[in-house]
Amino acid sequence: MSNFNQHLDKYASLAVEVGVNIQKDQTLVINTSIDAAEFVRVIVKKAYEKGAKHVYVEWGDDVVARTKYELAPDEAFKEFPFWRASQVEGLAEGGAAFMSVVSSSPDLLKGVDPERISNFQRAAGEAMSKYRQYIQSDKVSWCVLAAPSKEWAAKVFPDAPEDEQVDLLWNAIFKAVRADQADPVQAWKDHDANLHEKVEYLNGKNYQKLHYTAPGTDLTIELPKGHLWVGAGSVNEEGHTFMANMPTEEVFTVPLKTGVNGTVASTKPLSYGGNVIDKFSVTFENGRIVDVKAEEGEDILKRLVNTDEGSHYLGEVALVPHQSPISQSNVLFYNTLFDENASNHLAIGSAYAFCIEGGKKMSKEELEKNGLNNSITHVDFMIGSDKMNIDGIKEDGSSEPVFRNGGWAF
Repeated sequence: MSNFNQHLDKYASLAVEVGVNIQKDQTLVINTSIDAAEFVRVIVKKAYEKGAKHVYVEWGDDVVARTKYELAPDEAFKEFPFWRASQVEGLAEGGAAFMSVVSSSPDLLKGVDPERISNFQRAAGEAMSKYRQYIQSDKVSWCVLAAPSKEWAAKVFPDAPEDEQVDLLWNAIFKAVRADQADPVQAWKDHDANLHEKVEYLNGKNYQKLHYTAPGTDLTIELPKGHLWVGAGSVNEEGHTFMANMPTEEVFTVPLKTGVNGTVASTKPLSYGGNVIDKFSVTFENGRIVDVKAEEGEDILKRLVNTDEGSHYLGEVALVPHQSPISQSNVLFYNTLFDENASNHLAIGSAYAFCIEGGKKMSKEELEKNGLNNSITHVDFMIGSDKMNIDGIKEDGSSEPVFRNGGWAF
């Protein structure tokens, strides 16, 4: 077996055993692109070998998606197929696991009317809101991972010979997800344990606020009472562990919806809606976004913020040391799954219910009463660098370092 095939095999095993942690007689649903066909076929085989009852693959195609945006009537982007939302809700209620293998080009929809993109994001977000609640309360096991496409690889490695770009991206992905290691499953268990040490420390501190300072950034984020820091592995309703993102280097919690004040500057491009948003800043007053500026993609960013009322607020606060393996690789992936794991980040939109004590069992109204944001969107953007300092502020007003020069201060 070639080196590539060995790594692909290990990566597929990780996806099935550590990612969704498939159980005997469970259904697995895979959303993917035809660009990832070779990898997905290996995942399907591994899932059945581990006892899956059904594996359903929902195939997409970037060319078809782009064609629709160019030629379909405006009304088409204000609708979302109700049967698709019903289908995933039904599968989730039946205990299925969900996997997304992403491959799309960051520039897939460059030049498309931003209103079409915005309308579709809103229609899809509203239709899939119940399913998203299942995901954000850990009712089901789910995992997002990636495989290269030609277009994505060309964006990441523009200076490499064309016939080497995809291989370079595969190698970068294998390294990021630890599929290049002798025993990737054990490597992930060790990594999970390391992240949980940070989680336990932060939960023990129970900070009232975090204060961020860096070039272009002076931001204070209040944390709700009963907030929980989490990281790496999660546990679903049936008590089975799973890894929602591969790779993952973050520990994260929820902000108090109305407790964010100041300005934060981005440190990496954001790939959103088939476009790149870059060199931007976001200003908050009492939690609400009151101003955004961007050198590239400002219109797309403004439309993201105006998706619904909840998209004017934050739903996630995540800490990632600048020394993380993905950051140290010096590869800019133009894909949030990877780039967020190279940098401290925040998320515009909905909050994760499991980031507050008892949250998994709370209704939407109860979560809102406890200070968590609700939205039909959830979009991470990167703010970390080797110049970022973060202080944890306690209830008595005293503060202590959490991050210094982009790294853990404890």
